[in-house]
Amino acid sequence: MLDYSLLQNLPTAKDLPDSDDTPVDNELQNYIPNLLKSILAMIWSDRFDWYFGVDMGIYYDPDKSAIVPDGFLSVGVPRIIDENLRLSYVLWEEKRVPILVLEVVSQTRRGEYTAKKELYQNLGIQYYVIYNPQRKRKPRLEVYSLENEQYVLLGNESPIWLEEIGLGIGKEVGTYEQITREWLYWYDENGERFLTPEERSRQAESKAQQAESKAQQAESKAERYARRLRELGIDPDSL
Repeated sequence: MLDYSLLQNLPTAKDLPDSDDTPVDNELQNYIPNLLKSILAMIWSDRFDWYFGVDMGIYYDPDKSAIVPDGFLSVGVPRIIDENLRLSYVLWEEKRVPILVLEVVSQTRRGEYTAKKELYQNLGIQYYVIYNPQRKRKPRLEVYSLENEQYVLLGNESPIWLEEIGLGIGKEVGTYEQITREWLYWYDENGERFLTPEERSRQAESKAQQAESKAQQAESKAERYARRLRELGIDPDSL
């Protein structure tokens, strides 16, 4: 990575394009990182030192176009910089490379296993996650970790623990926005999957219904008890 301190008059995020204007060719390239982002927003709701970008340009060289992963996580940066939010992620402004990048492979390959992998490695990004839902025989999920400036495959058994982040990442069949298929999720150190916002909402609604049902049952039981006391000539209000 360039030593930005040696360069003069570096452009700011406002000076740079906020997109490469390349449309995604598979909806999963948006759905999957947005699901991970929404889960992270709940489990790290009390933290403000992280940022998860979706389809956002990462500027690493003032003389080159941005690289645009499907998703990336940076830790140790402000989650919100101002009311206008981030236009792009500019390394010489953020002063911290993302700790994780995610690429979702579609039918049109974009160098996920070659050029992008090499670039992310050279930038010093700790974890590189590749998810290829098209694969039938080879592993669909691969997670690489940077060791001695080289990417090493951590494995493809889901979930895979990311020590530097304190979370695991893995794949599992579930339902998101009424779509049932295999998705990527975050996991805790025990391999337990964190719930999605939809699942938490349904869980809370179910608990509320159960509590209401128990309250109604208790009220009904109390009414039957009071009625029985009256039949015996006892005023329940005097007890």
